[in-house]
Amino acid sequence: MLLQLDIQNIALIDKISLEIAPGLNVLTGETGAGKSILIDSINAVLGERVNRDIIRNGKEKAFIEAVFDYDSTYVNDILDELGIEHEDGSLILSREISLSGKNTCRINGRLVNVSVLKQVGQLLLDIHGQHDNQSLLKTESHVELLDAFGGEVIQKVISEYYCLFEEFKSVKSKLKDIVGDKGEIERRMDMLKFQIDEIKNSKLKEGEDEYLLKRRQLLANSEKIMNSIHSSYQLLSEGGDNGKSALYNINKAFSELSAVQKYDEDLLPLSEKLESVVYQLEDICEDLRARRDEDDFDRDELSRVEERLDIVTRMKRKYGGSIEEALDFLKKSQLEYNELLQSENLAEDLKKQLATITKKLKETAVKLHLQRQKAASVLESNITAELENLEMKNARFKVNIIMDDTKFNFTKNGLDNVEFLISSNPGEPLKPLSRIASGGEMSRIMLAIKTILANVDAIPTLIFDEIDTGISGKAAQKVGEKLSYISRTHQVICVTHLSQLACMADNHFYIEKKSKGESTYTTVRILDEKGRIQEIARIIGGSDITSIAYKHAEELLHSAENFKKSV
Repeated sequence: MLLQLDIQNIALIDKISLEIAPGLNVLTGETGAGKSILIDSINAVLGERVNRDIIRNGKEKAFIEAVFDYDSTYVNDILDELGIEHEDGSLILSREISLSGKNTCRINGRLVNVSVLKQVGQLLLDIHGQHDNQSLLKTESHVELLDAFGGEVIQKVISEYYCLFEEFKSVKSKLKDIVGDKGEIERRMDMLKFQIDEIKNSKLKEGEDEYLLKRRQLLANSEKIMNSIHSSYQLLSEGGDNGKSALYNINKAFSELSAVQKYDEDLLPLSEKLESVVYQLEDICEDLRARRDEDDFDRDELSRVEERLDIVTRMKRKYGGSIEEALDFLKKSQLEYNELLQSENLAEDLKKQLATITKKLKETAVKLHLQRQKAASVLESNITAELENLEMKNARFKVNIIMDDTKFNFTKNGLDNVEFLISSNPGEPLKPLSRIASGGEMSRIMLAIKTILANVDAIPTLIFDEIDTGISGKAAQKVGEKLSYISRTHQVICVTHLSQLACMADNHFYIEKKSKGESTYTTVRILDEKGRIQEIARIIGGSDITSIAYKHAEELLHSAENFKKSV
C-alpha cells in the first residue's frame, strides 16, 4: 500500500507531501490543476520513462519519493538478490531527475538502475489509464490470474504438475549431457584420460609443496649453514684467533667464584647459575660438533628438489591452484570418466525414466487444462455480468485457452497458452485487451476484471486515471460502486471529474492551481465533510454553485455512505 508521496519540482508542483490512507482515495479539481502531474510523478518513481521537460521551470532537479507498506515474497526475493535490507515491511522508492539527463534511483537508500525500480514497482502498484501499460495487458499474467481465480482445485493440480515438471527437466538435462554428440564425448574422455594420467603420474601429496620449498631453501644455503656451524663450534669450544674459547673462559670464571663463595654467601646463586651455563654450553658444543662432523648435504639433491618443485607447481597451475584442489580435480575427473564409460547403460535407464515422467506430465497437463476450462467458463460469465452492470451490455469476454498437444512443449504453466479476449460491440470479433481503442471502454473492462479478481490479484494498490472518460449517468454510478467494492481489499486511487465517483471516496483530495506573483503552483489538500459537499456541488454545477447543487451533493454522499455500509 502507498503510504506517502513526496514530490518536488515536478511541472506546476513546487513541493507536495501526501499521506495516503487505505480504501478509496479520490482526486478531483479543475481541469489543468495538476491531477495528471501526480499520476506522472507516481509513474516516474515506479521506473517509467520520463522527459526532462517534467522538471519545474527554473529548477535544476526534480525529486519523487514514495513510501510503501507491503507483504510480498516476490518483492523480498528481488531485494535479497540485490542485497537490499528489508525488515519492517516498508519500502522507500525514490528518483531524482536532472536537466543534465542524469537519473538517480534508490530503493531503501541503495542505488539501483531504472529497470530494477520498474521491476519492483510493478509488484506494488498498478496504474489504469488510457495510455498506461497495465499488468492486465501483459498476456503472460493471464494464466496466473486464471489459476488464482480457480482456487485450491487448480492449485493442487499445479503443485502436482510442477513437481513432475522439475523432475522432467532434471532427467532431460542429464540425458542430454550423457547422449550429446558422440564425437564430443570421445574427445571429452580422451581429455579426461590425459588429465587423470598426468595428475596420477605426478604422485602429488598434500603438503608436499611446503616441504619442498623449505628443503630447497635449506639446500641452497647449505654451505653458509656449515660455515656458521664450524665457526660457532670453534668460537665456543676451541677458541678463536684472539685467544681462549668461550667454554674455557666461562669455566675459569666458575672456578674463580667457587673458590671465594665460602667467604660471601651472596656469590653462591651466581656461581650456581654460571655452573648451569657451563653445562648448557658443553651440550651446545657437543651438538655443534656432531652436526659439523655429519655434513650430510647431498650436492645433487638441490637439482632434484628443483625438478620436483617444477612438476608440483605445474600441476597446481593447471588443476586448481593448490595440491588439494588438483587432487580434488583428479577425483571428479575419475568420476566423470567412469560415468562416460557407463553412458550407454545410463542413457537407456534415463530414457525409460523420461518416458514414464513424460506420460505422467501429459496426463497432469491435460487435467490442468480441463480445470482451467471450468474456471474460465465461470470467469467469463462473471466478468460479462460485470460489464453488463457497467452499461456495456453487448460486450463479450472470453478466456482463450490453446493447448499445445501436438509437440508437447512443456512449460512451467503446462501446455496451455491463456489470453483474455474482448468484444466491446455487437458484430465485432473477439480481440486481445491491448487492441481496445476506446479509453473509456478499456477503463470499464479493466474495472470489471479487477472487480472479479479483486481477491486474487496480488498487486495491493490500484490507480484509475480518469476512468470516467466517455461515461455518465447510471454507468458512472456503477463505476463508483465497483471502485468502492474493490477498495475493500485494495488501496484504490482514482482521478475523476464525475460526482458519482467522487462521492464514494473514503478520502477525498482536492487539487488546486494557485498563483503568487509570476509563479504558478499546484496544491493538494484533503477535504473534510463540508469541503466534500462543496467540491461535489462544484463538479455538478460548475463555477456557479446553486443551492440545488449543494442539496444534490449531500444526497449523493448520503447514498454513497449507505452503499458502502451495505458492501
